[in-house]
Amino acid sequence: MSTSSVSKGCFVFKPSAKKQKKTPLSLEDHFLHACEGDDNRKLRFQLCQDLWEKIKTKTEALQDELNRNILDSLLDFTRKCSSTRRHSDWASQMRASEIPSAALVLGVNVPDHDMTFKSLSDLLQQSVTPHVASVQAKECGALKHLMKRVLERLMDTVVDDDDDEEEEEEAEQTSASLNNTVHCSLGTLCDWYNTKTKKSNTGTPGKKRSSPLGDDSQPPPVVIIFKDLEAFNPKVLQDFILICSRYIQRLPLMFIFGIATSPSTIQHMLPHSVSSLLCIELFQSLSCTQHLATVIDKLILTPHFPFKLNGKVMQVLISIFLYHDFSVRNFIKGIQLALLEHFHSQPLSVLCCKKEAALMNVMQLGQPDLERIRQLQSFKRYVEKQEAQEQVDLFTDDSHLKSACQKLIRDLHKYHKNYYPILRCLHTLTSSLPRYPLGKQIRELHLICLEKNIWENEEYQSAMKLLKMMAKEQLIGLLQRCEEILQSVRSRKMNGALVQLKDMLAKFRQLDAVAAEPPSSVEDRITSPVKNLQKKTDLFQLQKALLEMNESRRSKKLSPFEALRNEALEFIDSLVKTHLSPPESQTLNEVCYYASSATVRRHLNAAPRTSIQAALNSPYYYLQNDSLQTDDGLVSNAAPDICIVYKLHLECGRLINLYDWLEAYATVVSAAEGDEPGSESFGKVDDVRHARFIRAVSELEFLGFIKSTKQKTDHVARLSWGGC
Repeated sequence: MSTSSVSKGCFVFKPSAKKQKKTPLSLEDHFLHACEGDDNRKLRFQLCQDLWEKIKTKTEALQDELNRNILDSLLDFTRKCSSTRRHSDWASQMRASEIPSAALVLGVNVPDHDMTFKSLSDLLQQSVTPHVASVQAKECGALKHLMKRVLERLMDTVVDDDDDEEEEEEAEQTSASLNNTVHCSLGTLCDWYNTKTKKSNTGTPGKKRSSPLGDDSQPPPVVIIFKDLEAFNPKVLQDFILICSRYIQRLPLMFIFGIATSPSTIQHMLPHSVSSLLCIELFQSLSCTQHLATVIDKLILTPHFPFKLNGKVMQVLISIFLYHDFSVRNFIKGIQLALLEHFHSQPLSVLCCKKEAALMNVMQLGQPDLERIRQLQSFKRYVEKQEAQEQVDLFTDDSHLKSACQKLIRDLHKYHKNYYPILRCLHTLTSSLPRYPLGKQIRELHLICLEKNIWENEEYQSAMKLLKMMAKEQLIGLLQRCEEILQSVRSRKMNGALVQLKDMLAKFRQLDAVAAEPPSSVEDRITSPVKNLQKKTDLFQLQKALLEMNESRRSKKLSPFEALRNEALEFIDSLVKTHLSPPESQTLNEVCYYASSATVRRHLNAAPRTSIQAALNSPYYYLQNDSLQTDDGLVSNAAPDICIVYKLHLECGRLINLYDWLEAYATVVSAAEGDEPGSESFGKVDDVRHARFIRAVSELEFLGFIKSTKQKTDHVARLSWGGC
C-alpha cells in the first residue's frame, strides 16, 4: 500500500475487514498439537485432566489441613485483641494504647506464602472482620504509596494523591467521573470506618453481621497484612506505624507481619521507640520440609493415584526443592509438568488410570498401540521368560496379547497395593536406628527402593544387624506400629502378613510369663578364658583366649527372646524381598511411570547463561535464517551485531582493547554490507557502525560478559570463560 502527495502529512490505513482475529487455542488444542499417537490422544487428554483435578483437589485439602492450626490461632488472636478494648482495668487500657501485631513466621519458601495469606484473608473476612487489606513491599516504595494502597483496599475507592505526577493526575481525573475520590489520610479512614459501623449497628437484625464473640455492639477490627516484611523500606514502615499509633483510640487497627527469616527481623527494622508501640505475639507455621513430607506421603506414596515418578525424576524434584526454593507449590508444579509430559509423549498412557478403566482400555487398543507394547523393554523381558509357544502367541495373536495385558495390568496394581504398606513398615523399623542407615525420611527409603533391590544394599544389611540388637520393649512397639499400618490395607497378601505379625506379637507377650532360665555352663566357659589369663601374658596366649571366646559365643544357645526376635526380622526380610522390588522389574511399568528426568530438569531448573551463550554463538538455531547458517566455530558476517561482538570477544584475553575490538567489528560488518576488500570504505568506522558497536558492547555488559576496568585506558575486562 502506497500513497503520493506533494505535501508532507500523516496517512491512516484502516485494516481490512476480511482479517479476523485469531481465536485463542484451548488447552485441548495445545495438548493435541504434536501429540504422540493420534488414535487415543483425546482420551489421554481427558484422563490427564481428570487425574490432575484429583491431585489438585487433594493438594488444596492438604494445605488447608496443614495451615488450619496456625490460621485458627491467628483468628483467636484477632478476636482476643478486639475484645480486650472493652475492658476497663489498667492492664487492658495499657494494652489498648498499643497496636496488636502478629508476627507470622512462614519460612523461606516465599512462593508458598501467597496461598497462606489468601486463606488467612478469606477466613478473617468470613468470621472476624470485613475490613482486611494486604500489601506487598514492591507496591509500597514510599509512605504515600503504602497509605494509598491501604485506603484503596479497605475503602474500595479511588484515593487522591496530591503529589502524583501530571500523567497520574490526568488518569485520576478521568476516573473521578465514575468514582468519588477521597483524601489520602488516616483521618479519612476513621470517618469512613465510623460511617460503616454506624450503618451496621442501625441496620435491621436480619442484615446485621453476626459476631463470633456473640456481642453485636463490638466494632470489627481493621486488619492490615504485610506479606513480606523483610522487603519493606524500614523508614516507610516506621513512619506508617507512628502515624497509626496516633489514631489507635479512634480506629481499632491490627497488624499481621509475614516473616520469612527470623522474628528478630522486627527488632532490626524497627527501633525501640517504634516497636514499643506494638503488642507483638509470635506465630510459627509448619516447616516446609514437614509440608513436603506430607505431600509426598499423600500424593506419591499411595496406590490411589496411578501416575508415578521414577527414581531420577523424583530426585530432580526433591533436589530443586532442597537446594533452590523450598517451595512445595513449585514441587507440585513439577508433578504437574511430569504428568502432562507423560500423557503427551507416551501413547500407552491411556492405560494409566484406575484398574477397571485400564482393563476396558486394553480391549480398545489398536494395532499401533499393541506394537508399542511389544516394543517395551519390560514386556520383552517378560516374553523371554515364557515358553516358546507362548512367545509366538504374544507376538502374533492380538487377542491373546490383550488378555495377557489385562493380567499384567492387574499384577501392576497389586504390586502398588502391596508395595507402599511394606515400605511404611520398613521405614517404621529403621527410621529410629542410629545414624539412619536407610534415611530419616520415608522419601529417602523410597528413592533407594526405586533404584535397585534394597536387600542387596549394604545399608540394609547394617540396618538388619542393628535391629537384631534392639531391646524387647522397643521392638514390640515398632511391630505394633507395623500392625496398625497393615490393618488399613485391603489385600489378600497383606491380610496374611497381618495374621503372622499378630501371632509373633502374641508370642512376645507370652515371654513375660515364662520364667528366666538359669545360666548355662556355656556362659561359664565364655568367661573362663579371660579368668585364666594372667596379669602379664604374651600375644600368643591373648590370641588363643580370644579365639576360644569367639567359638564359645557361636555355640551359645539363644534365649527365647533372641530366637523370636530373629524370627520376626526374618519375616520382615521376606516381606521386603517379596514386595519391595524396583518398579523397573514390573512388566508394563512404562505405562504408569514417567522417566524423563532431563525434560523435567530442562523446564524447571533452566540454565539461562548457557542458553544465552548458545544463542549468541549460534543465532541460526533461534532465528532460523538461512544466511546465518555456518560451520561450527564460525560466525556469519550477516549475524546480529551482538553475536559478532560476542564471537570476537572470545578471541581476546582478560583485558580487551576497545579500539582493536571496534576495528575487527568494522571489518566483519564491511564484508556483510558487500564492500570490496580493496576499497576505501572497507573496514572504515563511520558514525553508524560506531553507534552499532557501542550498543552491542553495552548489551554484552548488561548480560554480564564484560565490565569496565580502570587498569588500562580504553579497555574492558572479560568476565566469562569457556563459552559454548
